[in-house]
Amino acid sequence: MPRLYIGDTVPNFKAETTQGPIQFYDWQGDKWVVLFSHPADFTPVCTTELGRIAVHQPHFTKRNVKLLAHSCDKLKDHVDWVNDIKSYCLDIPGEFPYPIIADASRELAVALDMIDHQYRNDEAKALTVRALYIIDPKHVLRLSMHYPQSTGRNVDEILRVIDSLQLVDKIPQVATPANWVPGDKVMILPTVKDEEAQKLFGGKVDKVSMPSGIVYVRTTTNYKV
Repeated sequence: MPRLYIGDTVPNFKAETTQGPIQFYDWQGDKWVVLFSHPADFTPVCTTELGRIAVHQPHFTKRNVKLLAHSCDKLKDHVDWVNDIKSYCLDIPGEFPYPIIADASRELAVALDMIDHQYRNDEAKALTVRALYIIDPKHVLRLSMHYPQSTGRNVDEILRVIDSLQLVDKIPQVATPANWVPGDKVMILPTVKDEEAQKLFGGKVDKVSMPSGIVYVRTTTNYKV
């Protein structure tokens, strides 16, 4: 089974979706993509996930991100399931906002490393796990999250990591610390010399003294994206 790692180029693929056939690279265009898989249609946790992500569609659009769901079910099941999701999540505005890939053969799930490895040789149990890939406009896999079937994802966390990835693309001299959200302080990379850091961030650099005597924690809030 192929494996996808951070930094890999996500392969181009054709797929049938609830919004018509797509060729992935053409469909993606110059956007970021969140591609996320689900174990099966008509399941409770998946219904909550697709619903909440649909409600948050404007937040993804604002970040130049397209959404693409995946499940190993038939297209007709997807269409019927979307109606259920809209009935359950009444705050989805208008039409369901993003496509769901139909992959009854599981070929794409295997190609994208979304199958539960515990049951990969048992077709009856070889369901997709909750895999989520964040793919940049150059088709490069930038972040990968895999959840078990029992645990639903946190939409705010998906948006947070997109903000982090897009920030460090624009300011490669920084990284975002634990629990960071936009506007919080960022960490200046150890590879950036003090003189460069002072110039980059207008002299607003905070240094943290450590018992080791090594100055490696430097932060700033003086950044713009």
